[in-house]
Amino acid sequence: MLTIESLTHLGMGRASDGRSLLPRVLPGEEVDVAQDGTVRIVTPSADRIAAPCRHYKSCGGCAMQHATDAFVADWKLGIVQKAVQAHGLTPEFRPVLTSPAQSRRRAKFSGRRTKKGAMVGFHGRASHTLFAVPDCQLVTPALLDILPALEALTVLACSRKGEIDLTVTEAPLGPDVLVATDKDLTPQLRIEMAAFANQHGLSRLVWNDEPVVTINPPAQDFGGTKVTPPPGAFLQATKHGETMLLQAVAEITAKAQRVVDLFAGCGTFTLPLAKRAEVHAVEGEAEMLSALDRGWRAGHELRKVTTETRDLFRRPLEPDELRHFDTAVIDPPRAGAEAQIATLARSEIKTIAMVSCNPITFARDAKTLVDAGFGMGWVQTVDQFRWSPHVEMVASFSRK
Repeated sequence: MLTIESLTHLGMGRASDGRSLLPRVLPGEEVDVAQDGTVRIVTPSADRIAAPCRHYKSCGGCAMQHATDAFVADWKLGIVQKAVQAHGLTPEFRPVLTSPAQSRRRAKFSGRRTKKGAMVGFHGRASHTLFAVPDCQLVTPALLDILPALEALTVLACSRKGEIDLTVTEAPLGPDVLVATDKDLTPQLRIEMAAFANQHGLSRLVWNDEPVVTINPPAQDFGGTKVTPPPGAFLQATKHGETMLLQAVAEITAKAQRVVDLFAGCGTFTLPLAKRAEVHAVEGEAEMLSALDRGWRAGHELRKVTTETRDLFRRPLEPDELRHFDTAVIDPPRAGAEAQIATLARSEIKTIAMVSCNPITFARDAKTLVDAGFGMGWVQTVDQFRWSPHVEMVASFSRK
């Protein structure tokens, strides 16, 4: 008999034997572990619930469906607090904002041919075994509705013994589908793919890096401005989560007149901010900035937006370049933005809104700003990766 003492940041339970890490358990529970590694809950936690998805035991897409929403929110907030407080920082922590079930608007499915046709779904936890997920409680209904079509697409796009990736994004005029496969796109297959897209109402179908057909632009709405991202370009996981992040950034930047948006992507923050401030968007991927620029030019009542393609890891904006702006918004990838944060710390920027998807690098970068004289106001945790170990946060920084 083992007792679960705590959870790791990945949701694994630390057992009382000091060496076991067990999945899908909760602190305080007593468990038995069989020789094959199967875990049996002897004394369940008061926070344990029946998983809302019937695929939970087999699918590896979710890690925390066995716990109440309140427990998961407190656990995720604790992860952020622990990372920040480890650097001696004591900001205000706002309550977690969690996206609802069936709100993920993008999913990366796997497809494999079978004797009877094809299977599309997610892999089991730490496994190559593929499971169909027709009743997934994570993705939007629109993505579930496209699953039968994705099975038919797998028959066309997948080799006999191979497996393909199908990245599907919900769009207003039909799903946006990106196929990753080792199968060659022959002229005949191109014709079949175009017919398939028309038959199943896809807005766009892309084969590896090659667009096959665009029937309708798969536009996304960024604060009232329509932008058509490049295939597979970064997009916030849920519309709810995006809205919560935007509200937090808008609060921090309320008095801004000239904003630099670092790691701007396709304009998630740039275009909403441009309703009331001039914005300079900097991003390493030229295609995403081109999409942003087209959206801005077609937009209405937006202030001036300029763009700059630049690798901010190798060439961060320097203090003399940052002197043109009173406010910065920065939303780096999981590695954080150590080099760019260092130059922001030396700049004359007055206000910073920092968005992050990694508590560890977020806390490191926050410490750099505080040491340089910034005050850290508050941290808003946003959970748009429901039932997973992932979490996002926004923090406000201002010169003292």
